[in-house]
Amino acid sequence: LFVFPVVALLHCCLLAALVQSAPVSSPSNPKEAVERVMRLVEKIRKDVRSVHGSIINIDGFTLDSSSQTGELEMKRINLGIPDPPVLKELSEQFTADMCVSRMLAGGRLYQGLLVDLSRRLGGLEALSAELRDLVTHINQMKDAAQLSSDSSDQSSLDLALNLHGNYDVQVAAHLTLCQLLEFCHDLIRSLRNMAETQMARGTR
Repeated sequence: LFVFPVVALLHCCLLAALVQSAPVSSPSNPKEAVERVMRLVEKIRKDVRSVHGSIINIDGFTLDSSSQTGELEMKRINLGIPDPPVLKELSEQFTADMCVSRMLAGGRLYQGLLVDLSRRLGGLEALSAELRDLVTHINQMKDAAQLSSDSSDQSSLDLALNLHGNYDVQVAAHLTLCQLLEFCHDLIRSLRNMAETQMARGTR
């Protein structure tokens, strides 16, 4: 008597699962691809602020750039946290190909740093996943615009090896999130520049 309702319910659940697990389609044109990356970067910027507020518990550690002291800069160097890839305005010397390569390098850098920090500090997993998605979206943008990028791997970095106590973990997380926030600002500027000058026109 209850066979049909049960079968129908199972059918609906199966369809829902299939829809939920379906991969996100790649953007069909460069403009759409740029906009998708920009939306994700804006979300990451907001989430960086939220995550920083929830996991950093040392007084004086804020995302305000004026709070970054020379002592913290020396600590960054000692911990082995690299400088972020530099993004510039497009020119003959700094092409769209070079720009995308550095975007990808930055996304991979911060995803890796967050993965390392996650071994010692909770609350970073979702942000790390967003960085992974960012790398995917930038690759899709690169393909949609028919750009190339330097595929050489960055030197391996295991930040966890340099973290010898809770203070080191807090400092490393603070510095990484500060850098990531600044890199997101640079990403937005570069994406707007690319949309205005080349990618929206579909030229290289």
